[in-house]
Amino acid sequence: MTSTNTNLTLTQQKDLLEKIEKRFVENNFTKDIKWDDVNDRLLKKPVKLWSLYQMEVTGGEPALVSYRDDEYIFFDTVNESPLKRRGLCYDDKALNARKNNKPKDSVISMCDKMQIELMTETDYAFLQGLKACDKKTSSWLKTPTSIRDLGGALFGDYRYGKTFIYHNGAQSYYSSRGFRGYLKV
Repeated sequence: MTSTNTNLTLTQQKDLLEKIEKRFVENNFTKDIKWDDVNDRLLKKPVKLWSLYQMEVTGGEPALVSYRDDEYIFFDTVNESPLKRRGLCYDDKALNARKNNKPKDSVISMCDKMQIELMTETDYAFLQGLKACDKKTSSWLKTPTSIRDLGGALFGDYRYGKTFIYHNGAQSYYSSRGFRGYLKV
């Protein structure tokens, strides 16, 4: 279920665009892209801007990381898994199966509400190639149906100078595990 109120105030828009532009300049992940083109596209797509805002206010520090197929691609680039997206099990099936100590939400549900996509293993490897993330935390990753049907879910982290992909039961949740998303605009 997605939110019906996807409007930002002018102040929220301005603040968000300033943060995104600052990261655009500082990170320099995307050479040959002009900020004015990115800014114009975002202003023409208020729902996408709202999703970026959700990524920001939940601690993801979204940044432009790529341009493919006429789309700007933003990833959560915060050093550790987004703080306000931790302590969640993988999906609603896992959440509903828990009898005790249920977390507040699931990863898939939050992605849906924020109107973003959950990073895949490939996305996560690409991010780790740009900057090492999750040195103390971990992040749930989009899990293939074949694994999820058996009760598992994937997550990744960065330890010992290397990116690792692991599995856990989809019902599990940890205070240091969140999730990272991406948005195409």
